[in-house]
Amino acid sequence: MRIGLTSVFVDDQQKALRFYTEVLGFRPKRDVPLGTYRWLTVVSPEDPDGVELLLEPDAHPATRPFTQALVADGIPFASFAVDDVHAEFERLRGLGVRFTQEPTPMGPVVTAVLDDTCGNLIQLTSPAA
Repeated sequence: MRIGLTSVFVDDQQKALRFYTEVLGFRPKRDVPLGTYRWLTVVSPEDPDGVELLLEPDAHPATRPFTQALVADGIPFASFAVDDVHAEFERLRGLGVRFTQEPTPMGPVVTAVLDDTCGNLIQLTSPAA
């Protein structure tokens, strides 16, 4: 058994696609029209056949209160691994990304938390030096 797909709830699929590809660097994988919405996934360019991230519309009535509560409490919805959190923080900050937590040592890892502009906080992690 392995993970093939996971998702983040987004308030606008097109905006999310732009942020996750043009800013974070993921690559589009699937884009299937489904009425009002799309089955829209992205993947890591380092593992194009790996886990897909579904940019899932937050249309269900429970979704927005849930994600808003996480953001209000500063809790990331997802965590992405990077080689160097400090370098990724500088790169993304240079692109205008807003961070709610700068790189912070947390035992065996360093973490930072960013706002994905689509309703989520996303944690970045890398091994501590």
